[in-house]
Amino acid sequence: MNKFFAFTFLILGAIECIAQEASDTSGVLSKIYTLGEVQVSASLDKASIDAAEIQKYNANDVSSALRTMPSLIISENGSRNESTVYLRGFDIRSVPVYMDGIPVYVPYDGYVDLARFTTNDLARIDVSKGFSSMTYGANTIGGAINLIGMKPTQKLELSAKVGVRSGQGYETKINLGSNLGKIYFQTGFSILQQEFVPLSAKFDTLKLETDHQRDNSYRKDMKGSLKIGFTPNATDEYSINYQYSHGSKGNPVYLGNDKNTRVRYWQWPYWDKQSIYYISKTAIGKKSDLKARAYLDQFKNKISSFDNNTYSTQNKGSSFNSYYDDYTVGGNLEFGSKWNEENHLRASLHAKNDNHSEHNEGEPVRHFADNTFSLGIENIYKPGSKLSFIPGLSYNIRKSLRAEDYNSTDSTIINYPANKNDALNAQLATYYKISNAVNVSFNISYKSRFATMKDRYSYRNGTALPNPDLKSETAVNLELSSSVELADKVNFHPELFYSRLNNTIQMVSNVQGDLSQMLNTGESVFKGVDLSLVYQPVSVLNLYAAYSYIQRKNISNPDILFTDVPNNKLFASADYTIAKKLGITISGEFNSERNNASDGTRVSPGYFIMNGQASYHFAKYITAELGVNNIFDKNYTIQEGYPEAGRNFYAAIYFNLQRKNE
Repeated sequence: MNKFFAFTFLILGAIECIAQEASDTSGVLSKIYTLGEVQVSASLDKASIDAAEIQKYNANDVSSALRTMPSLIISENGSRNESTVYLRGFDIRSVPVYMDGIPVYVPYDGYVDLARFTTNDLARIDVSKGFSSMTYGANTIGGAINLIGMKPTQKLELSAKVGVRSGQGYETKINLGSNLGKIYFQTGFSILQQEFVPLSAKFDTLKLETDHQRDNSYRKDMKGSLKIGFTPNATDEYSINYQYSHGSKGNPVYLGNDKNTRVRYWQWPYWDKQSIYYISKTAIGKKSDLKARAYLDQFKNKISSFDNNTYSTQNKGSSFNSYYDDYTVGGNLEFGSKWNEENHLRASLHAKNDNHSEHNEGEPVRHFADNTFSLGIENIYKPGSKLSFIPGLSYNIRKSLRAEDYNSTDSTIINYPANKNDALNAQLATYYKISNAVNVSFNISYKSRFATMKDRYSYRNGTALPNPDLKSETAVNLELSSSVELADKVNFHPELFYSRLNNTIQMVSNVQGDLSQMLNTGESVFKGVDLSLVYQPVSVLNLYAAYSYIQRKNISNPDILFTDVPNNKLFASADYTIAKKLGITISGEFNSERNNASDGTRVSPGYFIMNGQASYHFAKYITAELGVNNIFDKNYTIQEGYPEAGRNFYAAIYFNLQRKNE
């Protein structure tokens, strides 16, 4: 580690020398990469967090950044040490994750570990809630999350960070960009590492956790990115992008009271993802344009299960080495035309080929493949300056190409029967501008989600039967929202939402003996309210609060409870600036209790934690930060049996430089 810090500070020293010839500035330098946006209009139901806010909250990964927004509930899958998210009650399979509009969720199960996605090269994260554009493609039944990268606007843009944190952790990042007019490039590199999660001093040690350094809780994440673009004129743009991330992590053992939960001794030696993609936008005449995307996204990981907490032997029947080798290849075309002053039409065509391969060491490889196609159209209709309508329609098809089953008795591979499913989606958004300070909207949508490969084919470790013929689940989503601005000091944003889910893919017990099976039997209702408030009483003080209330009811089987989402969530923060140099941010988050099991026997109690950060600008290009998370050292859990971090500290130095175009 000493060599690492020596190398990092050597780089930063060189950067400081460059600063003497560069124009001084502060804050986040690179602007948003607009080719990566998926946007119909400035709709009221889209939430965003930009790079400056990500830095303010010291959100080093996407899951940390999303917890500041209303409607978004962070859930920790403790049995896999994964950070995931729920949006208005929908899990991440129903809220796909994109990078610059490119799908990056895992093909096999639709999930993704958001803690593996670092934020060092992101300009903004967009979250579409009640209304998500048809141009995203299939499976956006509950919304969409789009991670948008940076794009330089100046001749030289250089930023760097080095920091340390509790748990023998460190981080570093470097972003370099240049825009020379017709050609630009952006590159970034980051490392985020922590040897262990420090537990609260209030945590009572146990046989499986004998101190306050959480065993097997390490993480190591490295990420690199490169973007090269060409803008031959004011309307056209072409770019090639590459993203690579390498992660490894441990899985802390279960420490709860449920005797039916098996203690796992798991590690991920690698959790690797890389994407290469092309995006372009070309004007067609004066009123139309064509946007094109083509991509290859690869995912590989290895899970090692050991006999005990020495993590050295694999002799028991429960021990194994499991391998995933997945890739997705696809693309989409998006045609837009403003054929008159009142109408702006967009049509899109998506084609996506998902491939999944898996095996345990010593077993043959099983292969799975799906094709998904989506055709969508929507139109922005503005009959006047105050009123807008956005109707949309899409048709999606998912077809299996290959699905192999392994018979461990005779070590043979057989094929599942072919299956396919189609779904029609429709939505209508209405926006009305009451005045310059008040806007209202009403959205209604009928959307679908196809069953994943895991939904259709998994035996769930011998406890379930596959069901290749699962159909898509559907939902009717309603939303009424408003935005109110008062005297440039108050921005209030209330939202009411209601979702009725049908044909929900749900695990049904005892369909054959004691075996379960995924079936289209579920009906349920999600409803609630989101409130967000920004208040700036004076120029140096900014107050923010975001509250969500959600109620989820299982209509088809009330005895089966929904899990992992509390009824109440509140996030609030206060930013205070002193003499334009010293900034102080205090934030707090409250979550009410949540169920971790569908029978309600495992409940994580509610919690409230506070965080604080101070930043000081030594110069316009140098900022030092010092922060503390969980100030009051709360001993809490998000998932029962998996305690979260206690009080922990971090410190960092930022360099932000740019040289303007002459």
